[in-house]
Amino acid sequence: MDFAVEHREEHGLTVVKISGEIDVFTSPRLREALLDIIDNGGPHLLVDLGEVTFLDSTGLGVLVGIYHRLRARDGSMSFVGANDRVRRVFHVTQLTKIFVLHPSLEDAIAAHRPTAS
Repeated sequence: MDFAVEHREEHGLTVVKISGEIDVFTSPRLREALLDIIDNGGPHLLVDLGEVTFLDSTGLGVLVGIYHRLRARDGSMSFVGANDRVRRVFHVTQLTKIFVLHPSLEDAIAAHRPTAS
């Protein structure tokens, strides 16, 4: 599967769909794409990892860097659709302490909606 990054606006969130492997070779492209998205879009990213087949430490570094950039702008970043292999990387590195991994797109969108008082 070729590496690709696509995005769309949905319910006030920027949904970013990543496909392929996120590794030392594709991480620079991912960083560039995410920086472009946050510079030209909303501050709240929902990253769809449903078609990511591999994630290494270089890719995690890019995601952490983007997370910190968003936090500095009062933004947020959460994830959806990670397969067991990718989810395990988040758990082993303890990044689940800062990142939220939602089981589905619907759950992630619902989590970002303001609650009624």
